[in-house]
Amino acid sequence: MNTGSHEPGEVAVASGEIEVDRAQSERALGSRAPAFIKQRRVLHLSWQVGVFIVGLAVVATGVVMLPLPGPGWVVIFGGMAIWATEFVWAQLVLRWTKRKVTEAAQRALDPKVRRRNIILTTIGLVIMTALVAVYVWKFGFEVPWKIKDQ
Repeated sequence: MNTGSHEPGEVAVASGEIEVDRAQSERALGSRAPAFIKQRRVLHLSWQVGVFIVGLAVVATGVVMLPLPGPGWVVIFGGMAIWATEFVWAQLVLRWTKRKVTEAAQRALDPKVRRRNIILTTIGLVIMTALVAVYVWKFGFEVPWKIKDQ
């Protein structure tokens, strides 16, 4: 197989190493603004400011949702995706995050890791059950809503 004539996504062998063509799998870095906006410097700069402000508002909303009920991390990554439409640094952060999430998912699905997690969870539950049983045996069980009148 010739290394210069392979299809996108096809594996090519070059100088003993395996390379994967990522031209199709990863988009080029840079602005995704429409062409007529990119052609005018002032319009493109105002477009970038608008994208930054909208992305900042979404990220700030996600940060507020972290301690409050709501999908905080999802909203934060949504704001990062908004920024990634215009800023290279945000595109790089999203690529790194996607790579780390994929690696974590693959590790979590590893049978050895799953078996270890199940064993550790079971041991933890047995210990907690034993502690609750000892507490109830020593101090008794009295529900808090049936407090005796004083």
